[in-house]
Amino acid sequence: MCGIVAAAAGSNIVPVLVEGLKRLEYRGYDSAGLAVVSGDGIERVRSVGRVAELEAASAGTQAITGIAHTRWATHGVPSERNAHPHVSGSIAVVHNGIIENYESLRIELSARGHIFTSDTDTESIAHLVEATLRGEPDLFTAVRVACRRLVGAYAIAVIDHRQPGKVVVAREGSPLLLGISDTGNYAASDASALLQVTRNMVYLENGDIAELTATGVKIARLDGTPVERPVNVSQLSAAAVELGSYQHYMQKEIFEQPEALANTLEIVGGSKTIQPGIFGAEAASLLQDVDSILILACGTSSHSGYTARYWLEAIAGVTCNVEIASEYRYRTSVPNPRQLIVAISQSGETADTLAALRHAKALGQTKTLAICNVPESAIVRESALRFITRAGPEIGVASTKAFTTQLAALFLLTLVMAKVRYKLAARDESAYIDQLRHLPVAVNKVLGLENDIKAWARRFADKHHALFLGRGRHYPIALEGALKLKEISYIHAEAYPAGELKHGPLALVDADMPVISVAPNDLLLDKLKSNLKEVQARGGELYVFADADSEMADSEGVHVLRLPEHYGELSPILHVVPLQLLSYHVALVKGTDVDKPRNLAKSVTVE
Repeated sequence: MCGIVAAAAGSNIVPVLVEGLKRLEYRGYDSAGLAVVSGDGIERVRSVGRVAELEAASAGTQAITGIAHTRWATHGVPSERNAHPHVSGSIAVVHNGIIENYESLRIELSARGHIFTSDTDTESIAHLVEATLRGEPDLFTAVRVACRRLVGAYAIAVIDHRQPGKVVVAREGSPLLLGISDTGNYAASDASALLQVTRNMVYLENGDIAELTATGVKIARLDGTPVERPVNVSQLSAAAVELGSYQHYMQKEIFEQPEALANTLEIVGGSKTIQPGIFGAEAASLLQDVDSILILACGTSSHSGYTARYWLEAIAGVTCNVEIASEYRYRTSVPNPRQLIVAISQSGETADTLAALRHAKALGQTKTLAICNVPESAIVRESALRFITRAGPEIGVASTKAFTTQLAALFLLTLVMAKVRYKLAARDESAYIDQLRHLPVAVNKVLGLENDIKAWARRFADKHHALFLGRGRHYPIALEGALKLKEISYIHAEAYPAGELKHGPLALVDADMPVISVAPNDLLLDKLKSNLKEVQARGGELYVFADADSEMADSEGVHVLRLPEHYGELSPILHVVPLQLLSYHVALVKGTDVDKPRNLAKSVTVE
């Protein structure tokens, strides 16, 4: 949640701060603000709502040192007084995370005469640093000492107008990186915010604190021990985060899926075999000893896990369970040292998934695999094995290309597990690899259905509820379709296994509740057809995504759209794409903010 940018340079940094916030707005857009060292004081500009409003309000501001923030509200309603940066005395602070002991700090500091003006947890950091400065006049030292009193997760940036030209940043549990250049030095929550000025990135570790000036950077641990962190050249380009000719990032990312899948599956190459080494140098020996798999994830990523469970058990013959990360870490579970823990996250910083991974490791489950889209993320760094989905930056809050590339990665895992368990015949292996190579082409064909899906979307304009149905490995795809619709169109949507209709959901079906069904031509198709007849008999309006060779036709109250081809085990990857398009076009019809749906943010870095 929330995005922060900081800069210390030799020229005006305000345009850099604002542009950085634009790149981070997917992390939160309840309010935005910046603070700069100006003359003998702090100049602060804040606005409720989008960064564009802040840009207009700060048009006349110039400075060489400053911090900025775009907010997803946790403590305190979206308002100007709760917007960051927060100021106390000579200092200003921006913060991403949650300070768990802020109330006790607030009581202590209020008793010492500090006056609080917001409802946020962040303001306690500002007052704590100011109070610490009275005994430790150096800003770097004061922030370091203050951070040792904070309980919770944070990435912070601090300026002091009495120490111009200097920014101090620190992280614990929330992402933060530095951008190094000849013209200045910068910090941000995400590399995309800094590509405008540099591709040279330093990824801070938990417990790191850094001081930035126009000419240099120093990094230490919170105990004061100096450390060095390597400089990495980001493989992202500024063009990768541009909207280009598309209307929305979500639309752009839907249509980038063939390329994203091709990049992700490039590792297969021209080979006719799958090697465990695609998951890391130690994968072969580690996976040989695996007797079961536990997938930990949240939101869309959990739906990829639920899909993979069908593959892993059917093809690899390995027991697989999927747990919502936020639930797993707080329940008593029975650890199994031979179980493979698979943590799935687009950002690699999802707080609940990271905490669940650490919990599993604390229980002695050290066989871990990260499936992430960000190579330098915390989940990747803390896992024994890793697979990086090469989806490129995903800006739209509603995940699309990250999901399909996760599915591709999980299918590769399925093949590897089948191979190390001697359950994958050479002929089957070759056939699956051929299907994977053809997958980008197949997805591109599905994207050609957009105009037909647009026509369907218009029928959803006045709907308030929708029901999604699927069976087998397509039930999680129905779950994902329902999530997409509710995320960006605000239509209440539920997904059920089609066989469960008669066990309750059928009571909801009427002419005003569209029923969307994923209906591939597989072994469960006849069963599914019977379930759809139940809907039709009760006056429900059916929208069916079928395969080209399915014997299903339009009829009264039944609308059928055929995908270009049937794709066997990989069918879930194809069938989710029209559901993404349907949700997108329904949102357009309803006039919602597709890329920035209300109350949501992209990277959930707080509990």
